Amino acid sequence: MTLLIRATTIALGLLFCSVAHADDKIGIIAPTSGAFSRLGNQLVDGAAIAVSSDKSRQETSVVTADDSCTADGGAAAARQLLQSDVLIVVGFLCTESLEAALPILGQKGIAIITPAIRSQTLTELRTDQRYPVFRLAPSSRNEVNETSAILAELWRSASFAIVDDGTIFGRELTSGIRMRLEEKGLKPVFSDTYRPRLDNQNALVGRLKRAGAAQVFIGGERDDVAAIGRSATALNYPLTIIGSQALNALGRENDLAAGTLMIAPRPVQTLESARNARNAIELAGKVPEGYTIASYAAAEVALDVLDAARSQAGSISELLRKTTFDTALGPVQFDAAGERIADTYRLQKFDGKQFYPEAN
Repeated sequence: MTLLIRATTIALGLLFCSVAHADDKIGIIAPTSGAFSRLGNQLVDGAAIAVSSDKSRQETSVVTADDSCTADGGAAAARQLLQSDVLIVVGFLCTESLEAALPILGQKGIAIITPAIRSQTLTELRTDQRYPVFRLAPSSRNEVNETSAILAELWRSASFAIVDDGTIFGRELTSGIRMRLEEKGLKPVFSDTYRPRLDNQNALVGRLKRAGAAQVFIGGERDDVAAIGRSATALNYPLTIIGSQALNALGRENDLAAGTLMIAPRPVQTLESARNARNAIELAGKVPEGYTIASYAAAEVALDVLDAARSQAGSISELLRKTTFDTALGPVQFDAAGERIADTYRLQKFDGKQFYPEAN
């Protein structure tokens, strides 16, 4: 009788483990309808392909919810995934949606891995509670620190200027860079806020020339950087222009001057670590563009941490904070705040058509 009970107990235990594996679900929240559907579908495609391509994890499935990039949509998507018993969530393109979903997913301790949203939401900032959000995209703090380090090397003996377009993004980026450079004993010969969206920036370039600035970092949009370049050419002023990753935005043909520099992460499509992801995405009939590879990497992290949770003590959030993951983006490690620890920014040069990494 005792042997029968023991055998029955073992059988039930094995059955339970099998069901637990079969029920592993990864949620994907993205705008699959509306104005942002093209980008949202990139998030869905990347994560779904990563899960389906991993033949060793056939027990894992995905559940997708459309958040329409709105607060109401984010809340509804979060409730939908709670009802589906997902263990972890990948996605989010819009801050409003993430902000609304956080309290709902957070009450169950469901971790979120977002490949797109860089900054903390107001929901996160207004509470002492640490929501389990993990960001693959570099934070604004990382951008300031890495950009400053590159500029410090570039500007050891150069006269330089720092200007911005007056937006919150532009001001915060340039003020952070100025502070880091001044800590290293480097001070601009000129700094100012320019008026954006002008056809030419002759007045600004004139002031840069009078100040003796040979190089300038611009915290502004691609159109403004292009206008500054045109004005420098028109005034026959050999000015080295450096912008942020905002230069990755689509622009008119030949808008940027050849030789314009950008400090930004390398395009994920060009990473050697992304080769398998590119192949899998193309094999699935999709294009490895936009957020597709980053979302693929987010799903890789989700799959690996679910594996780790089966054999290691601790919550999924705790495991995300203490584990290094091998992904299409390269090694991924998160700090205590859920920000990615990485050295991702590179100096890149525009050749008249596209940006290429500048040789060291």
